[in-house]
Amino acid sequence: MTAYGAEDDFRAALRRVLSVTRSSFEQRAQLEKALESRIAIEQAKGVLSERLRLELDEAFLVLRNAARSSRRRVHDIALEVLGQKETPPAVLAALNDLLRERT
Repeated sequence: MTAYGAEDDFRAALRRVLSVTRSSFEQRAQLEKALESRIAIEQAKGVLSERLRLELDEAFLVLRNAARSSRRRVHDIALEVLGQKETPPAVLAALNDLLRERT
């Protein structure tokens, strides 16, 4: 094998290592973002459970329905719940829908 061939092999191996490393960093970033989103949703469920006297699963239903009806992500609605002292209108509308379904 010539020095030129060994250098090509080294470069190819280095490109593969860099590609795997880049993919690992991207996957880690996605997982961190998902975890942060889940934490916000869990916190918002707790806030709504206490504010509106709901079970945690009911609080999630209200969050999910508010997101669907306003064509937004559950995470965004959760951040809105966490960032405001008052319950957001989309969440109140979803709560009203849930209460109507119960009766």
